[in-house]
Amino acid sequence: MTLKLYFSPGACSFVPHALLEAAGEPFEPVLVKIHKGENYTPEYKAVNPRSQVPVLVDGGEVITQVVAIVNYLNDRFPQFNFLPKEPMARTRVLETLAWMNNTVHPTFTHVFLPAKFAGTPEAQAEVKAFNAGLYGTLLTELDAMARKAAEEGRPYLAGQHFGPVDAYALSLLRWGGFAGHDPEGYPSLWDLVQRVAKLPPVARAMERERLQLNVYKPA
Repeated sequence: MTLKLYFSPGACSFVPHALLEAAGEPFEPVLVKIHKGENYTPEYKAVNPRSQVPVLVDGGEVITQVVAIVNYLNDRFPQFNFLPKEPMARTRVLETLAWMNNTVHPTFTHVFLPAKFAGTPEAQAEVKAFNAGLYGTLLTELDAMARKAAEEGRPYLAGQHFGPVDAYALSLLRWGGFAGHDPEGYPSLWDLVQRVAKLPPVARAMERERLQLNVYKPA
């Protein structure tokens, strides 16, 4: 077994986790408990000095960052069409994936870990509240993408095949519950995410990570 995935439950590492399950290739899942600071241990920093997940190890190669790992898995398992083969379609999917990773995800980080961005409790509360509201607008944008896909007869965001943007959409909508957003308020996105969660490889990844799809609790 040459493939090893370092992941943390519920983190963006869920994206390559789901893709590896879909590929059906044996891999070693390595749990990193971020809430206990295991990503800052000398052992983990020897794997990834940036102390982040995910990390994919293939033989002697260590790959970090979601977009890079997705691109690698697509090339390693081309038969699963994780990314479209047509150049412009592939570019559009990577465009969406990058936006999820560099805009939507960091907005949630400001909600979930406001102490990283402000020093006082008052400032942290302001950072959290502001970004929770902003996160709702980003979920609305994702909901519009899911609605357009449905209207065009696409079962998944990128077309006919399950891929990374679908797994990331599941994670992002799930995180919305922690930010105070009811997933049912985004009906097209919620419908997509529920269907994706029922796919056997996605269900296996969710079971390993012990993830609940809807974590929203009314105030």
